[in-house]
Amino acid sequence: MRIHSLAAAVFGLMASPSWSAEAESPQGEITVLPEVVVTSTAMHSPLVVETDLKVPRQPLPAHDGADYLKTIPGFNVIRKGGTDGDPVLRGMAGSRLNILVDGQNILGGCNYRMDAPTAYIFPEALDKLTVIKGPQTVLYGGGNSAGTILFEREFQPFTEPGYTVHGSVLAGSFGRHDEVLDGKFGNAQGYVQLTGTNSQSGDYKDGNGDPVHSAYHRYNAGAALGWTPDANTRLELSGGVSDGRAAYADRGMDGSKFLRENAALSLKKKNLSAVVEKLDAEFYLSSVDHIMDDQTLRAPGMMGYANLQRDTSGGRLSTALRMTASTLVTVGVDAQQNDHVSRSAPPSGIYTAFADDATFTQYGLFGELKHDLDERQRVIAGYRADFHDATDERVMIKGMMMSMPNPTAGHSRDDILNGGFARLEQQLENISLTAYAGLGHSERFPDYWEMIAKEGMTSLSAFDTIRAEKTTQLDTGLIYRKDDLNVALSAFYNRIDDFILADYSSPMKMSGAVRNVDATTYGGEFSADYALSTTWKLNSSVSYVRGSNDSDNTALAQMPPLEGRVSLAWDNRVWSFAALSRMVAAQNRYDLNMGNIVGKDLGATGGFSVFSLNAGWRPVHSILVSAGIDNLFDRAYAESVSRAGGNGMGGTIPGYLQTTRVNEPGRTLWLKVAADF
Repeated sequence: MRIHSLAAAVFGLMASPSWSAEAESPQGEITVLPEVVVTSTAMHSPLVVETDLKVPRQPLPAHDGADYLKTIPGFNVIRKGGTDGDPVLRGMAGSRLNILVDGQNILGGCNYRMDAPTAYIFPEALDKLTVIKGPQTVLYGGGNSAGTILFEREFQPFTEPGYTVHGSVLAGSFGRHDEVLDGKFGNAQGYVQLTGTNSQSGDYKDGNGDPVHSAYHRYNAGAALGWTPDANTRLELSGGVSDGRAAYADRGMDGSKFLRENAALSLKKKNLSAVVEKLDAEFYLSSVDHIMDDQTLRAPGMMGYANLQRDTSGGRLSTALRMTASTLVTVGVDAQQNDHVSRSAPPSGIYTAFADDATFTQYGLFGELKHDLDERQRVIAGYRADFHDATDERVMIKGMMMSMPNPTAGHSRDDILNGGFARLEQQLENISLTAYAGLGHSERFPDYWEMIAKEGMTSLSAFDTIRAEKTTQLDTGLIYRKDDLNVALSAFYNRIDDFILADYSSPMKMSGAVRNVDATTYGGEFSADYALSTTWKLNSSVSYVRGSNDSDNTALAQMPPLEGRVSLAWDNRVWSFAALSRMVAAQNRYDLNMGNIVGKDLGATGGFSVFSLNAGWRPVHSILVSAGIDNLFDRAYAESVSRAGGNGMGGTIPGYLQTTRVNEPGRTLWLKVAADF
């Protein structure tokens, strides 16, 4: 299952940075970090949010991908402990979010979602985050019913010998400390990039002063070797390794190993002809080796060890064609295969042999059109077809008391699924206002956690019975940008046929069971940024989603409540100060013990508000010192979509207080120093 030999064959270098056609400025110039510590991220183009991943943020700068995403309106995080939460966008979690890192689709190994895809992402080691809300693109894989999330590196070619270095150190409450170093060295013919990160924390305490089982340590290293024979060509070989351990407050086991190795080869060509603007080709391999146990990070129990591994290989070939001055067409193919195996051991640590669980294969064809109807009107549309194949390789399935024969052992299933969208964008005359409306459709093949890790309602296996999920969504909105005021309003209405609901109501279904229902969701986000003066700025946002399980005539589970944020910042380009207030309403619409592959509804939650402060100082223009206090008034609270506290099975973790949900951190202080040269 491991890829040591492959990594050695390709020099063990790290995931390929993306190459933006707009990133043409030469390296070697002094980089100036943004003057402010960012407290919000607004939408500046229809359904797309972009942000710089190296800018310090309030709350406490993120140590994984989900922690960063929660600062964007519409996102929440299902907390499990101190790290590795699962991101939720507009109430949708799991594989409804298509998450890519430098073009690679990272899939975790844990059958209980200890390692969500965002768990392997340290945001500051990358450069750019792009969020595309809803099924409004077909370029990055199928099944993106909730949205597409791209964590990327941005490449800027060297025109002469030089280097760029970004580094930072952070210290915070509860023993938290992070270290980041990202260096690029090169000339006009090529470059080398070396990256390393380390993040560690002890157990945090909630607002009541009670410790939460949440300590973690995560680290990674990687490198990239690039060849740039001319301004239009880049060939890169890359790879990396990461590992760590993490305590979990929501279950009976912790993660003692999160080893991931990956390697990639990519080719980027631009300006091949008057028609062919760009050609991208990439191939990647990754291996995840994960161990969870109740022996290493807590008082030893009786469950022992579980070792799960996943190998993933994939690739993508696409080309951008300039058909006319106003028409750009991008077409391509992508593919992925992943294999999952597992084994277990009692507390003695003597493992059984690895057993195959499942194999998944996907091939996709896609095309996306951007056409300017005139100077103020644009149409964007796309279509993709995905060919899926899966095989259930389990011979036995572990039940409540003993393992039982798998009724779908050796079964295979295949589907041809479709996705597409069309969106009209209109800039109004004589006013800086853009209006848009888009209709998207996405069909999602059931994932590993739904077909293999969960049972069926009437069977030990859900492999044959669970149907593909079909989402049709209308997205509309307005964006106003003029002078000192930026306003964005987005709304959506979503009809989901065969929504895959996880049902945890039966005590006989230890891991929960899945079934299809029909569902409806609707809601939206509002954000506004207003510069009160040259130094003062006001930011605000509101997000709301409501869901209904139409088949059962109940609320749709795992819908976060109404949320609002307001921040006021002052910045004179040397010093900056900001205050942030986050206000969350009560959630009384729930469906007890129903949910998704990550979590379930635990009942009603009360509202809460959290107040935070931050400040920044730039002693020279390449160094930024920032500091903050999160949850200033030490409020004790938990998110509505949090996992259950304790060991998740009705018991407690020795030495820790049992709580209904995993409580959020109490008052947290942090200090960060970042430098760019």
